[in-house]
Formats: sequence, structure tokens, C-alpha cells
Amino acid sequence: MRFAPSPTGPLHIGGVRTALYNYLFARQHGGDMVFRIEDTDSNRFVPGAEEYIIESFRWLGIKFDEGVSFGGKYGPYRQSERRPIYKKYVDQLLAEDKAYIAFDTPEELEAKRQEIKNFQYDAHTRGMMRNSLTMPREEVDSLIADGQQYVVRFKVMPGQEIHVFDLIRGEVIVKSDILDDKVLFKSADELPTYHLANIVDDHLMEISHVIRGEEWLPSAPLHVLLYRAFGWEETMPQFAHLPLLLKPDGKGKLSKRDGDRLGFPVFPLEWHDPKTGDVSSGYREQGYFPEAVVNFLALLGWNPGTEQEMFTMEELIEQFDINKCSKAGAKFAYEKGIWFNHEYILKKSDEEIASLFAPIVAGNGVEEPMERVRQVVHMMKDRVSFVRELWPLCSFFFIPPTEYDEKTVKKRWKEDSPRVMSELADVLEGIADFSIEGQEPIVKAWVEQKGYKLGDVMNAWRLALVGEGKGPGMFDISAFLGKEETLRRLRRAIDAIKAPHSAPEGATNAK
Repeated sequence: MRFAPSPTGPLHIGGVRTALYNYLFARQHGGDMVFRIEDTDSNRFVPGAEEYIIESFRWLGIKFDEGVSFGGKYGPYRQSERRPIYKKYVDQLLAEDKAYIAFDTPEELEAKRQEIKNFQYDAHTRGMMRNSLTMPREEVDSLIADGQQYVVRFKVMPGQEIHVFDLIRGEVIVKSDILDDKVLFKSADELPTYHLANIVDDHLMEISHVIRGEEWLPSAPLHVLLYRAFGWEETMPQFAHLPLLLKPDGKGKLSKRDGDRLGFPVFPLEWHDPKTGDVSSGYREQGYFPEAVVNFLALLGWNPGTEQEMFTMEELIEQFDINKCSKAGAKFAYEKGIWFNHEYILKKSDEEIASLFAPIVAGNGVEEPMERVRQVVHMMKDRVSFVRELWPLCSFFFIPPTEYDEKTVKKRWKEDSPRVMSELADVLEGIADFSIEGQEPIVKAWVEQKGYKLGDVMNAWRLALVGEGKGPGMFDISAFLGKEETLRRLRRAIDAIKAPHSAPEGATNAK
């Protein structure tokens, strides 16, 4: 298998899915993954893109066996470094009259498009163009000697039926008459186009299977003809063309604009555009786990046929079946990606999440032992989808409230709350064992004895310790804070919070 991206910018999430499916298929069949760089379009090269792509796969855990930066016996693996190899095969096609040289300028081609509706450079029009099929050999040689720029076009013969077998779509039959004479080589940079380079590389690198995006499906008939032209039919890879990833809403394929509009990344890592300076968000920097991204992408266009949704990489390798890939496009339900990340937070140990949360705690000026951070994670991780969401929910564990939410004060702080909270403080002060088990029976017995409503007591207590109506069970909070800090917060609240109806008209309800 191979994955061969172009270094023209960041790797789109659709490309990640394509690479993932190649990887799963290769590992399942005991094959190898080759990483190739398609940089034959020198005008579109973007500095840093190649390194970005390699780092993306390193983060995702998609491993290559050979290729750019990995080595191997079939190198070089950058197409720009394989010029002499491609030129040999271009010359072979020319010598066998399976390709021809064309000198048409962009202006001449545009003029022909204006003259002929739906113009296509093919068997019906090549005879009226400036190429080696219509010009004397001496003139062709003279123009080349004078440095005239040219392209080499593949000669597609009309009247053929081209049979393309696709692992997902089955057999597709295409008439050669609808194909144009594709450019295979450009003298301007002495580089082949994608069409020739991929055929030659796949053959020489002994690629047996290729899974790629649907947008490449129209080029499949041409590739069949090229393999036939070289006499390589027996070694032609088996192809599978994946359905497109579609917009979450509306019609059309997923784009970066959709991510910007709806607030989700479409790139695996954050991308800094070296030309514009624009920064695009990435799944890694947004706080997604690589396992969650892989799990999410695997199920976009492939269905295992069971109710299982959570898969390790090993399980995906074992169960992946190319025959169960959909022919229809898959809507990019980004909310499902968030759900997967939440599930992976629950799946991971408290220690692992705490190690990720600890720097955030420290970054907010709080120094706490790792065990204390772990305790908070244990209480709160089921409430978040990303580790970064923990701090807004959990900061009260580490920093006492200085203000009290007005809505919660109005709803939970009654006229008698200061008196009841003072009584609670006295009860708590008398408890020797301040663990959950030590507090809970004593406090609940006191509430029952006094005839108070448990909900009223707990809500006012929560407001006092947290500053608003959020958090886990009250005994979890007070046990974590300890007796001294619990009493300090409780007594401060008694002094600071004023009951709404007792405040003078126009005054604020909370300090």
C-alpha cells in the first residue's frame, strides 16, 4: 500500500481517513505502507508541508514502513528526485508512438476553447493543434533544440472499452472517447504529471493495492490505459475509491470553510500558513486524543456491521473490511468526534488525565500535588469532552470563590441560610473524621433532627463552598477541601452573601 500526498499545504482530514484505510488494509494483510511525496507540481509547493504531514501521522499512530524520512530500497521517494526515472518512460512512450509532443501555448488552447464548445484535446481535435502528429519531424526537433517549451501528451485511441475494477464499486466500463489526451510530462520543469509519476512509481515500488479518494476515480481509466501501454497489466494494483467526506449540513464535500463556520478542525494539527500567516485549528491542539480521531474517522464510510463503536487500532486492523465501505458520501458529523473524545477520557486512567490537567492547574497559578489533581479528575472527568474543559468546572477545588453567582443566590440562599449555615459550621467543626464517611451520617442526622430540608441545606452549602450551583456531591467537595478550608469558605459566605429580599432596593445581591 502507499499514501502519496502533495506538499501543497496542511493534510486535510479526508486525506487522513484515506491513509488510515490504507494502513488498516496493509496491516491486516501483512503488507507494507509506503510514504511517497507527490511534488511534481513545483508551483504549488509550500514550505513546511511535508514535515507537517509526517508529524500528523506520527501523532495519529499511523506508521510507515518505508518512504520519505523512513528509508527503503525503492527510493528516492520524492517524485521531484526521480526525474531521470520518469524521463526514461516518457521516451519509451514517444518511441512507441503511444504519446506525442505538443507545443500549444496557453493562449492557443484558450482560443480553441472559445472556438469549439466543450473543447477537449483528443483524437478528434489533436489533428488541428501544434504537435508532433501534425508537424514535420525536423520542425519538432528544431523547436526543442531552440528551447521551446512543450508537453508530452498520452495518445488515447478512440473506440475502446476500458474496464476498471474497483474493490468498492465493482466493475466500471468507460468509453475511451470521453477521455482527453492527458499531459504526462512538462519540459518547463522536466517533471511528469501525477498521471505518469504514480503509474511508474506504483509499478517500480511493487504496490499491490491502492485506496484513494473518490475525486481520483475519473483518472482510473487513464491509468488502466497507461498500464496497458507499458505492458504492465499483470502488475496493476487493485484500486478502491472511497466516498467523499461531505459537509455536516447541506450538500457538497467537506471544506475548511465548513470547519471555520461550525467551529471544528479539518486538519489533524494546527497549521500556520507561511504565505498568509493565517492559523488553522488542528485536532491535536483542540485537545482531541489521537485514538479518538482514528476511531471517529474509521467509521466515516465504513461500517463493521455490528453495534460496536469503540475500537482500538488493533481491533480496527482485525475487523476492517473494504467490502463494507459505503459507495455513498459520508456526512462529517463532527459532534460524533466530540463524543468519541469524551468516551476516551472516561476510558483513560485518572492518572493519565491528571498528568494532562496538571499543567493547566499550574498555568493558573496553583501548586498542588499530583495526587490532589488526580482526586479532582476522578470526581469530574465524566463531565467533560476535553481536558481543557476541566479548569472552568474544577477551579473552585483549588481557588476559593470571591464572588457568588447572583442567580444561584436568588434561588438557593434563603432568609434563614446564614443561621442554618452557622449551625452547620458548628456541626462540621465537631467532626473528627472529615472523610466522606465521617461527615455524611453526622450532617444528615443533624438535618433530620432539626427538621430542615436536605436540599435547602445542601444547595446553600454548595453556594458557600463553590460560589455557584455546580460540582459533585457536597461531601466529596468538603472532604477534598478539608475541615479548615471548608469552615473558612463557609464562614466567609455567611458574612458576604446577603439574602435577596433583605438587600436595600437597587443594591447588588452578592459580593
